[in-house]
Amino acid sequence: MRELLNLTLCELEEWMRANDQPRFRAKQLYSWVISGTPFEEMHNLPKALRERLAEEWVVNPVEIREAYRSRLDETEKYLYKLPDGNLIEGVLMRYHHGDTLCLSTQVGCRMGCRFCASTLEGCVRNLTPGEMLGQIVAVNRRLREADRRVHNVVLMGSGEPLDNYENTVRFLRLLNAPEGLNLSLRNVSLSTCGLVPRMLQFAKEGLAVTLSISLHAPNDEVRKRLMPVANAYPIREVVAALRNYVEKTGRRVIVEYALVKGVNCAPGQADELAALLKGLICHVNLIPLNAVAERDLCPPDRREVEAFQHRLEHRGLSATIRREMGADIQGACGQLRRSVLQAESHA
Repeated sequence: MRELLNLTLCELEEWMRANDQPRFRAKQLYSWVISGTPFEEMHNLPKALRERLAEEWVVNPVEIREAYRSRLDETEKYLYKLPDGNLIEGVLMRYHHGDTLCLSTQVGCRMGCRFCASTLEGCVRNLTPGEMLGQIVAVNRRLREADRRVHNVVLMGSGEPLDNYENTVRFLRLLNAPEGLNLSLRNVSLSTCGLVPRMLQFAKEGLAVTLSISLHAPNDEVRKRLMPVANAYPIREVVAALRNYVEKTGRRVIVEYALVKGVNCAPGQADELAALLKGLICHVNLIPLNAVAERDLCPPDRREVEAFQHRLEHRGLSATIRREMGADIQGACGQLRRSVLQAESHA
């Protein structure tokens, strides 16, 4: 079955023309599709057309299989099921500026970062643009009764977005389409581990997305201990690509820095990071590590985290400590999917 969410309105109009349907039917259908409405509820479409569509297409390939609500805050974690049986996950976080959905771009990940649960089984496959968009559509449908919707999107779930480049770019254009969800790309953040050629290419796309870099180290020696991608792209090349992105787009970039006890959070490493980023229009997002059972890494204590932040600020960098959300529902990327897969394999 093909995915209607993969299509632009123009492509849907072409399908209608090829199937002897009036052009206006495409706009009617498109409005139903982006709301996640099943074919049988599309009351302004002829029954014969709905039946024809149902033979060939699926409205939304993403189904919320399970939802978990945090007892600590209003964070919700979703386990999604895809048509081929694969599972992905997402997190909805409530902020004063609106609901933010953390989105997956691949089933698993092949980047191998040592602090991340998403990569433990590698990358199963890329998600389609419709499967990315479908995560938002499914959550919006869930939120509708409460008169809420997704206002902001962060591509920071499982997967490396720039490793699924063409699908990710098409998803962003579909997300921003005026006749679709019409979400401003200024409300979208894309996180990459530092695929330099793709970062340079992405800067030319004309998309006003906030680029976030998973840096997690002040130098190549430390970064190679945490992130295999550092063996391909030296940290100076990564930072140069960030400077290029700022120059091309005028957008401030975000530097993500997961603090790992005994690895990357010493005072001298804060000084080194400040020197590396000097002059870059950026904000540093400090993330106390979410411990993964299969890894031998652990977070520093709060005093170390705050000392690192203050040292960066003293050297002129904007830096904040990310607020932990959804800790009681395995809020960190990849944890929920992995626990469910393990449970099912032993059932």
